[in-house]
Amino acid sequence: MRRLILITVFALTAFIQANVSFAAPISAGDKTTPNKVNIPPSVLNIAKENTYPNSTQDLPMLQPSEFAKQLIDSSDIKIENPELIHMLNESAIAKAPLAFGYRATIYLGHWALNYESSETAPNWEYQKINMNYYDNRGGDVPYRIRYVQENQKAVSGGLTAKIPKAEDVKKMMLLKATEKTHLPLAFETIVGAGTKKDEVYNVASNRIGYLSSYASAVNEKGKVTYGEVYLNLKGNKRSITIKNITSQGIGAWIPVQDHVSFSFTVSQQPR
Repeated sequence: MRRLILITVFALTAFIQANVSFAAPISAGDKTTPNKVNIPPSVLNIAKENTYPNSTQDLPMLQPSEFAKQLIDSSDIKIENPELIHMLNESAIAKAPLAFGYRATIYLGHWALNYESSETAPNWEYQKINMNYYDNRGGDVPYRIRYVQENQKAVSGGLTAKIPKAEDVKKMMLLKATEKTHLPLAFETIVGAGTKKDEVYNVASNRIGYLSSYASAVNEKGKVTYGEVYLNLKGNKRSITIKNITSQGIGAWIPVQDHVSFSFTVSQQPR
């Protein structure tokens, strides 16, 4: 009997330990990191070599003031538009000791309220910007070529469709895409003439070598929500109401600043 009890206790202990081990929370080191785009080896950063200094388009996440936060929290619809938040930050309504019975509704306009991202995908060969080549068909030894930007090239992105409040939507899409990819994004980037890289590409004898260069971009897709914004004053209470809410799908191409993708090929015949 005693032996049976010991076996039962041992089995029960092993069962509890196994379940505790199975249900143990994942440690901080095991957690997956936020989405971050892996840059392929064919894509090189030319920020230091670029003869045209691109200005960064970092859009800091605008923090609402205490008053603006109270108004934003009172809305049933999420408000992320930096321009609307900035306007609320610049607003102030003092509490009045004799405000009992006071009511007012103020129309603040029709706004793009928030943008929800559904897909963010890079296209490393978004737009061809340069071609270096060398004809080594009469050569006896390999010839080394390097990337040299022949002409200044401006690469622009933009929304894929006409949409109300386009500039506000672009800012929100840029913020979301940058947050998801951790890439230096802007709706325009320029590669200056004479930009070079030291990487060498060998053109074998009796071959023609082609070094094609491409600007990279991110394709951002999602949904933007619009609405009419009203500021409600009731005594000393302040709140926001959103009316006539609509949603619309939208996409955008956003170039990656100072990143060039290279493709090297060789052939016997001219292209």
